[in-house]
Amino acid sequence: MQTAIKKIILSIAYVMACYTTTVIAHGDHKDPAKSVKANVVFSDALENVPGKALTVVEVDVPPGVGSPSHQHAGTVFVYVLEGTVKSQLNNGEIVEFKKGESWIEPPGTVHSMTENPSKTENARVMAVFVAEEGAQLTTMDEPAK
Repeated sequence: MQTAIKKIILSIAYVMACYTTTVIAHGDHKDPAKSVKANVVFSDALENVPGKALTVVEVDVPPGVGSPSHQHAGTVFVYVLEGTVKSQLNNGEIVEFKKGESWIEPPGTVHSMTENPSKTENARVMAVFVAEEGAQLTTMDEPAK
């Protein structure tokens, strides 16, 4: 089973190297080096699950940069390709994930915080979504007033 998962991840990484489209950038729009960037690298309908699509997104998080609270459509599997990412789900425990580690976000999860804790190293993750076809994959939460 682990070998099959590694083959899938390597196949997705290959596709990521061949095809990217920027879909999200948030942070300091005046300085792209301080913005989280997300690129769709693959998306296709799931023939065996009518109405659902599998979408792979590569997310680059520069040193010291993070993402405010947000939610994702469907179920999301996240795999750290490079660096370290601090993540908090549903205002729970903040967990650091390093290269090669992963987590799952079930439907309805609030991704309270994402951050690259390094001052010098980039972080990069692969997010695999299974969601309704055409769904907005990320919705930023309104800031508290």
